[in-house]
Amino acid sequence: MRVILAPMEGVVDDHMRDILSTINPFDLVVTEFVRVVNQLLPEKVFYKLCPELLNNGLTPAGTPVRVQLLGQEPEWMAQNAIRAIELGSNGVDANFGCPAKTVNKSKGGAVLLQYPENIHNIVKAMRDAVPIEQPVTAKIRLGYEDKSLFMENALAVYEAGATELAIHARSKTDGYKPPAYWEYITEVRKRLPIPVIANGEIWNAADAQRCMDVTGCDSVMIGRGAISLPNLGDTIKTGAAPYSWLETLTLLMNYTEKELNGRKSDYYPSRIKQWFSYLNRQYPEADALFRELRVFKTTEDIVKVLQNAHQTIR
Repeated sequence: MRVILAPMEGVVDDHMRDILSTINPFDLVVTEFVRVVNQLLPEKVFYKLCPELLNNGLTPAGTPVRVQLLGQEPEWMAQNAIRAIELGSNGVDANFGCPAKTVNKSKGGAVLLQYPENIHNIVKAMRDAVPIEQPVTAKIRLGYEDKSLFMENALAVYEAGATELAIHARSKTDGYKPPAYWEYITEVRKRLPIPVIANGEIWNAADAQRCMDVTGCDSVMIGRGAISLPNLGDTIKTGAAPYSWLETLTLLMNYTEKELNGRKSDYYPSRIKQWFSYLNRQYPEADALFRELRVFKTTEDIVKVLQNAHQTIR
């Protein structure tokens, strides 16, 4: 079994990858996407998004990191794929699942699911450019407005030479609304000879087991569930007990320290509130604490609320 941390734009940055890979035995983590338009991007763009490249493509805990690219031009996707590999990425991934309107309007992400031939051309260009020993992978949804092209898109990725395929079991129109349609992944897994990774609505170890039972996949990718339950990967792979609220709050304090000492400290208030929006699903205590801290806008005030809560329950 493999458990992979999903790329989540605006959520799973290098600090979050560091925190989560320290407490989970992930087999791989995938970065937020690098937006590719019509040029070979400078090295500093890759290092900013993925500072792990300066550590041989590993998180501080030693988990392999893979850079994800998002774009619509095969040539530029290929050239930037080469750059990512040369800088130390453990393989390279192509994003065909991002549902963001701004991305889709510029013909990137999930909008490409309407055009299997374009997906094929992008993946093939990347595969032809990247050394064969390096994985070239892709992440897709089941479709754009509907799921009618789910198999065509999966075959496009495979026939272009991809190493493996991750599938978020919803269309772009489905957004993140439950359920996830795992049965579509089952069909793809039966058809494709390459590994297929299942993604969508995995919130606990039982969900992961049901997903693997339905799809026949031996690899799962977790996204929002990994933010809701910080040691979800560990519960899936080893049967570890889910983190208590105290353990999670201690983790939040560690994250706070990293954020305040990092380059994104100005974003801390919005980032910590964002994390609480996920934690609310798992922990009733998070909902109560969020109601207390959400009125504050400054980092100093929010940190005080967290520190007081942490000291109270220790």
